[in-house]
Amino acid sequence: MNANEALIAKFYTAFANADAETMIECYHPKIHFIDPAFGLLKEDQVAKMWKMLLLKSKGNIKIEFSNVKADDSNGSANWVATYNFSKTNRKVVNRIYAEFVFQDGLIIKHTDNFDIWKWSKQAFGTTGYLLGWTGFFQKKVQSQALLSLQKFQETK
Repeated sequence: MNANEALIAKFYTAFANADAETMIECYHPKIHFIDPAFGLLKEDQVAKMWKMLLLKSKGNIKIEFSNVKADDSNGSANWVATYNFSKTNRKVVNRIYAEFVFQDGLIIKHTDNFDIWKWSKQAFGTTGYLLGWTGFFQKKVQSQALLSLQKFQETK
């Protein structure tokens, strides 16, 4: 395992242990994070997002990761998050493909790719099944996620 593969493993091991501080240590100060639920987050927003998600999970999130690959500049991993979605308390098993860019021995760009429709069907049930594939619904999910993050940032 090379240094960047070890960094990815450290990140997901910390995530599995609900250790946001160690997760954040793996990131470059200029981190850019992108995923279908939040869109683009930068720098301190990324740290706050992980802290918020771990806090909302109340210790009831299971993280598994596999297929960690990396070279000097890029990396990837598969990971699965199993949890109950806080707004509906519905069980979600989200399968994610993560891509990474490294700089100065840290992750400077982290992109999580997953099927937002599959996620919304699990998180919202029938509503997610019927509307989760639409741009309107996806934008609503993103605006709600960002609003939740903004409220969290104001309280911390």
